[in-house]
Amino acid sequence: MVTQAQIDRINELSRKSKTPEGLTEEEKVEQQKLRRLYIDSFKESLVGHLENTYIVDEKGNKKKVQRKTK
Repeated sequence: MVTQAQIDRINELSRKSKTPEGLTEEEKVEQQKLRRLYIDSFKESLVGHLENTYIVDEKGNKKKVQRKTK
């Protein structure tokens, strides 16, 4: 789970990257790690929601949403 402090840091680094001074190499690495953490957390949350999602057809039958296979 991503904390509010981590989200604030992501936003702070994003704003700094748009300034003329830009980010240092350490800050770029930190930004990449924080972004990856945020994306992974978002995906995990989305999968959790989808695993608890059902589709109800016209007859009122519930069908659990299935993950597509490749």
